[in-house]
Amino acid sequence: MLLCTDVNDLIINKMNGMKFKIDTKEKFTVITPIEEDLPATLAAELSDVANTVFISSPKNVVLNLSTIKTIDEASASLLASLQQRFYENNASFVICEVKPNIEQVFENADLLEFMNITPTESEAWDIVQMEEIERELLDDEDNTTDL
Repeated sequence: MLLCTDVNDLIINKMNGMKFKIDTKEKFTVITPIEEDLPATLAAELSDVANTVFISSPKNVVLNLSTIKTIDEASASLLASLQQRFYENNASFVICEVKPNIEQVFENADLLEFMNITPTESEAWDIVQMEEIERELLDDEDNTTDL
């Protein structure tokens, strides 16, 4: 079962047979896995979806892991590298609603301190919006110093 908010999302998901709810907002896209487990294969599909979002607009991602009950270390590492890639390219990638056992997997893999994780989706939205404002201010500052 696929849950999508617009026709473009539905087309992408039908073509790839992915199992994610995708909700596009003004400044970011919320991706929520529908499955309870996030093995490496599903994490790779998630990475593909996030990369598709990155090349479109808005390019910021909020990853809601509220449905995830198990994750392996390879998937956690993939999410960490995906987040890093977004930030290196001036886009936000915030993970939210992580269960304690999932957070422990990130901790055991020494990834937690590098991850941008919030307790709620609303807080993740706030972080993305603050980071967008920061980027806009820095861009304005760079443009004024070039004059």
